[in-house]
Amino acid sequence: MHDCGVPDDFITFARSLVGAAIEFYSCFISYSNKDDDFARRLHADLQANHVRCWFAPEDLKIGDKFRQKIDETIRVYDKVIVVLSETSIASDWVESEIEAALEKERKTKKLVLFPIRLDEAVMDCGIAWAAEIRRTRHIGEFCHWKDHDAYKKAFDRVLRDLKADRAPQAE
Repeated sequence: MHDCGVPDDFITFARSLVGAAIEFYSCFISYSNKDDDFARRLHADLQANHVRCWFAPEDLKIGDKFRQKIDETIRVYDKVIVVLSETSIASDWVESEIEAALEKERKTKKLVLFPIRLDEAVMDCGIAWAAEIRRTRHIGEFCHWKDHDAYKKAFDRVLRDLKADRAPQAE
């Protein structure tokens, strides 16, 4: 088959059509620009583990209308990872992205929103949407993300949970 001029990637894909499908996961990363170092590390590690990510610094094109592009992307991608921190909780953009993810969950009856935290802010704040997440969701803990072992353990759990196809929990 290799001598017929068909690219190897196509042959690999064609085999998946008759056997088990290629596992495919995609996610949108919602975060505050102040958490850029963490978000870039998370994005790189997800990509290295075959999770396709929409990441604004790389995927937002010059001239794109922010709100329209982000809403469209959340509709298309499977999951939304929200990086909760003192600065992201104060962000109107992050709040809007959370609302879009929760709306998608209601429509699809699938788990879309994956909250992770970098600090204790979400555990203490009184902002309604953040308090609702705190009361209704298990939040992944990345408070010690600069420590390699702590980060690796938290990342492995997020990766495992992203790949699980689950319906949202009853409220």
